[in-house]
Amino acid sequence: MVLASVVTASVKSMGQQPNPPGQVHRVEDAVNQAYLFAHMTHQDYGRLYYSVSVDGLHWYALNEKKRVFDDYRGHPDICKGHDGRYYLVGNTNDASPAIDIWVSQDLIKWEKHHTYTPDLRSTPDYAHALQRIGAPKLYFDASTQQYILTWHTPHKEGTKEDPERYWASQRTLYVLSKDLKTFSDHPVKLFDWDMGTIDVFIRKIGGHYYAVIKDETYPTLYWPTGKTIRISRSPSLIGPYSEPSPPVSPNFREAPMLIPSPDNQIWYLYYEQYPGVSYGLSIADHLNGPWYQASGYTFHADWDKYSLPESVRHGCMITISKEEYDTLVSRFGIVNDELSTLPK
Repeated sequence: MVLASVVTASVKSMGQQPNPPGQVHRVEDAVNQAYLFAHMTHQDYGRLYYSVSVDGLHWYALNEKKRVFDDYRGHPDICKGHDGRYYLVGNTNDASPAIDIWVSQDLIKWEKHHTYTPDLRSTPDYAHALQRIGAPKLYFDASTQQYILTWHTPHKEGTKEDPERYWASQRTLYVLSKDLKTFSDHPVKLFDWDMGTIDVFIRKIGGHYYAVIKDETYPTLYWPTGKTIRISRSPSLIGPYSEPSPPVSPNFREAPMLIPSPDNQIWYLYYEQYPGVSYGLSIADHLNGPWYQASGYTFHADWDKYSLPESVRHGCMITISKEEYDTLVSRFGIVNDELSTLPK
């Protein structure tokens, strides 16, 4: 496809050195052929939009920057499931008691699969949980043939004098499922540390499970890791998880997303500088680090190592096949003016 050739050639011609590792000379040599970014926008928070990439670095909006599925509400998160279909999870808002799950064969047509309403107060050792469900995330663990559905729930209301205590009280909860229609008896806290966490997702890489988290404590000299992206690991899907790593991002970042590079040797970890200010990208060859931060999303082509459409807000990034990429571009159309952000 012409776009793929343009993107690959543009990345290779960038003037500043070094360029991000993990790229391939020809698209057909890529282990990971293309990527989908399912996200919201600054102007239309909580609704579903698509952008795509063939290199994991340069992203282009689809559908004339319009919604791709009007029924969706939430912080978009998609996983490929036990039956080869895609599952999308969300909720109307944090105060809604229910988590909605949709299913799709092609990432284009979505059908309601199930609505799950967790009994938050049944969570062990969390009797004071408030009725809040934030940013549900979904992961299918092929090793155990089950899904883990995570979200964050607080146990303290904010006050005028201390609004941050609401956020510091967020804890990550989970349930397990084989089919996303029946779930384990009650939610459970994922971590045993006494620390605010939100936006958590899990991936299995090699023999370990990694939980990518946002440390939700406000940063101070006594908690310098606050409002950063950190990583924990475990030999088991449900833990126990290690103490979180040092920060992978600067302070005041959230909504992390993780994808492998086209050659499958490097990790690209994106995160938002909120509220909708910018996007950052940290790069490593192993989730244990070390990580470095690439320059990008400045809209200066001779400086940027990565680029995204303007006004994108958080969601999820997943790998897709070249055929799926072509189908999405054919169905929705790609926003060609995004090509102008690439270096000449």
